[in-house]
Amino acid sequence: MPRAESLEIPDPVIGVALGWRTWLVIALSTLLGLFALGWPLIIPAVDVSPQHAEDAPFVFAALLPIILLLVIAQVAEGGLDSKALAVLGVLSAINAAIRPALGAGTAGIESVFFLLVLAGRAFGPGFGYLLGFTSLFASALLTAGIGPWLPFQMLCAGWVGLAAGLLPRRVKGRWEIVMLIVFGIVSAYVYGALMNLWFWPFISDIDANGVPGSLDYIPGAPIGENLTRFGWFTLITSTGGWDTGRAITTSLAILILGRPVLTVLRRASGMARIAAPAKTG
Repeated sequence: MPRAESLEIPDPVIGVALGWRTWLVIALSTLLGLFALGWPLIIPAVDVSPQHAEDAPFVFAALLPIILLLVIAQVAEGGLDSKALAVLGVLSAINAAIRPALGAGTAGIESVFFLLVLAGRAFGPGFGYLLGFTSLFASALLTAGIGPWLPFQMLCAGWVGLAAGLLPRRVKGRWEIVMLIVFGIVSAYVYGALMNLWFWPFISDIDANGVPGSLDYIPGAPIGENLTRFGWFTLITSTGGWDTGRAITTSLAILILGRPVLTVLRRASGMARIAAPAKTG
């Protein structure tokens, strides 16, 4: 019997080819985010408001123009068009809607990351970076989850979408799904660790003798010592619970829905292509 022909999905172009403007915005926002998360490791956090209560609004205020600049850079470089922006809005709305319906992170049940990973894979790193920002922001509006943690959630989710878009393109078929599952598991734990870092330096439990606990942040201590304490804190408090729950839900969703969702997204990518004008002789 003749072998049935498989449906060939064109390679995605939306947001894949990133120019120097987009990379510059991504690099600057990443440096801003890493500094906002980790400055207590460099500058002793002494007599500051708990859990970024003072600096979080400034981080959030800095993210809004960064998102706008990223959109402008993508549009200018041809990475985004009107159809791609529409897809971004639809996926952000879907993520915002399903997240509170399926737990919004309660007990580690997190529904936002599987679609973020698949969209980053289908549409590229620039699109995935934007989707991480917009999904978490829209979800926070629906769930009244706006607080000092929000800008850090947006940054970390953006990094997940960015990294998903940077995975090797040559991997296809079932191995692509395996790769995305592994990535989803790893990103779940990395996201959890980064989100622990935003509040960990501000919850030190000093005893009556002024001695911090073995898992506590020590202002002015060497970076290596504080990172070791932070690693044990994350391992004990969240790795086996919240982070593992996030890893399980993300990997199961990719395993069950990954192939059909990728097919739909790649078809949408093909429909949003802009043909280059034909050269006239």
